[in-house]
Amino acid sequence: MKFAAVILLLILTTSVQAQQIEKPYLEKEKSHAEVLSKSSQINYPGDETIDIKYYKLDLKLTYSPNYLTGSVEVKAKPVQQAINSFFLDLYNALIVDSIIAEGNKLQFTRSNNKIFITLNKTFSPDEEFSCIVYYRGIPRSTGLGSFQFGSTPEGHPAMYSLSEPYGSSDWWPVKDTPADKADSADIWVTCSSDLIAVSNGLLIDVTNNGDATKTYKWKASYPIAQYLISLAISNYTEYKQYFRYSESDSMPVVHYVYPEKFSSAKSFLDETITMLEVFSEKFGEYPFIKEKYGHAQFGWGGGMEHQTISSMGAFNRAIIAHELAHQWFGDKITCRDWHHIWLNEGFATYAEALYDEAIGGKQAYQNNIFNEMNSALNADGTLYVQDISNINQIFNGSRTYSKGGVVLHMLRGIVGDEVFFDILKTYANHPSVAYGTAVTEDFQTIAEEVYGSSLEYFFNEWIYKPGFPRYSVSWKSLDQNEISVRILQLQSDLFIMPVQLKINTAAGDTIITIFNSEKDQTFNIILNSKPLSLSFDPEKWILKSATVTSVEGESAPNSFYLEQNYPNPFNNSTKISFNIPQKGNVILKVYDQLGSEVKTIINEELESGKYTVDFSADELTSGIYYYSLKVNGFTQTRKMILLK
Repeated sequence: MKFAAVILLLILTTSVQAQQIEKPYLEKEKSHAEVLSKSSQINYPGDETIDIKYYKLDLKLTYSPNYLTGSVEVKAKPVQQAINSFFLDLYNALIVDSIIAEGNKLQFTRSNNKIFITLNKTFSPDEEFSCIVYYRGIPRSTGLGSFQFGSTPEGHPAMYSLSEPYGSSDWWPVKDTPADKADSADIWVTCSSDLIAVSNGLLIDVTNNGDATKTYKWKASYPIAQYLISLAISNYTEYKQYFRYSESDSMPVVHYVYPEKFSSAKSFLDETITMLEVFSEKFGEYPFIKEKYGHAQFGWGGGMEHQTISSMGAFNRAIIAHELAHQWFGDKITCRDWHHIWLNEGFATYAEALYDEAIGGKQAYQNNIFNEMNSALNADGTLYVQDISNINQIFNGSRTYSKGGVVLHMLRGIVGDEVFFDILKTYANHPSVAYGTAVTEDFQTIAEEVYGSSLEYFFNEWIYKPGFPRYSVSWKSLDQNEISVRILQLQSDLFIMPVQLKINTAAGDTIITIFNSEKDQTFNIILNSKPLSLSFDPEKWILKSATVTSVEGESAPNSFYLEQNYPNPFNNSTKISFNIPQKGNVILKVYDQLGSEVKTIINEELESGKYTVDFSADELTSGIYYYSLKVNGFTQTRKMILLK
């Protein structure tokens, strides 16, 4: 899915030979995942006693009046012990007329948006049972949309679903959890004959019913998560292409677009074939190669990666690449629960950068990633979503999307290109997760297998810790061919990371990698000639803020620096950090959107150094504010958002 949105520390001194680094050995600490998993569970929807094997939706949709009538067949097996009852999730206001199994009516009760069903006998573990739920009514719209009766810009009917994360049960009876995929599904849709009904998999048949309606029969033969089963119905223009994935085989790529929007969308749709080629090379064969890929336009303001048929509210390069990448990361491999949604959205966001790199080179990739980094600096909380009852938390743009994508960029920086792309392809095709579900630890295990070394430190800090490292770096020459580099981390949590240093010497530039594993750490590095200047993380592999200062009297470029406040957005209080390389009168003020001063935080002479101040906004109302630093002719202003 894509939205159109000073602590005293000990100093460790280490001698490092230029251009040499060993893979770190780190004692395994207690995983943050283990800690969080005990404190952040909710009552997840879906009956844990059953394993879903198959769904068949046979639905009739009318427009004016808006109504749904139909049936859903469910096939399942008990998981661990014999059962004679189970439940499905379904919106209470939808009327259940009957539930049939083997020609007999089953007893059921309704409460709390569930159907509690009594089976006609006891079923043992692994013994399959089935029933058909006959129901009707007007689906509701919750979360990101669930089910909508809308219209096209020209006023034609447009009915569509968007069930992620908890909306499936708003329109059909289902086990509403991504942890349990059906092995296959049929989706039959009857609608007015002047409309086209689009769904997952292959279109097996279209039946003209002789009563001004048609029935479209779609079959999804690959495992599919409940929220990826979709409907999109309108007076579409159908545009068909083919993706030739071998010398003798091709797959249909079919686009369903509102007629009035087709001409403006066509050039972007045509790029889908190139994207399929790029992503197939990076991630492995398109996951649903025996079915199709395509797009169905709908009325929501973004895109949704419904399996084999992404629903699109807009057509541009980024959104098409994003939803296509989801077919591997989100659809083929689905996050097991919404705590780990970054495995879907972070991967798809990063794939946008990979496509830019494929067609535009390194600079295009960096432009994309640097934009995501700027957004990720505003991410609040851990990448692991702690409150999955809040949809805005699940789909937080700065965190789930931008920071999730940047985490993959940082992993690439650590392991190198060859290993990184091997990790991606191995993960996408690993039998432990392919066509199934995954949590972060599954991806970590596979990444470590490919890399050949532990990445525990990396995943613990970037998935299960909030924030990012805030570095204060100082350096000095020790003699003609040695440099001492001191790295301080100013944030509360330690971030252990390999870091590149670019050292300019009289003989030219040298890039080395050091392993920063302490909050205050000094490295003495032997060079071939006298050091002249130093750049910290010159290729921007790390999500961070950093100031670099020469302690020999010369300041490195940009040594005056005002950092982005943290957290941002904030509620009542936030921290503002800044660096001044020399003594001076420091003025730090806050202004509203009209440029009126609302508070002076600092107006005094300060010695050179790194400072962090707490700003309290108790007396201010929610909104956008600006804070400005002035010292010795230097001025810098940043924006912050107050949310109460």
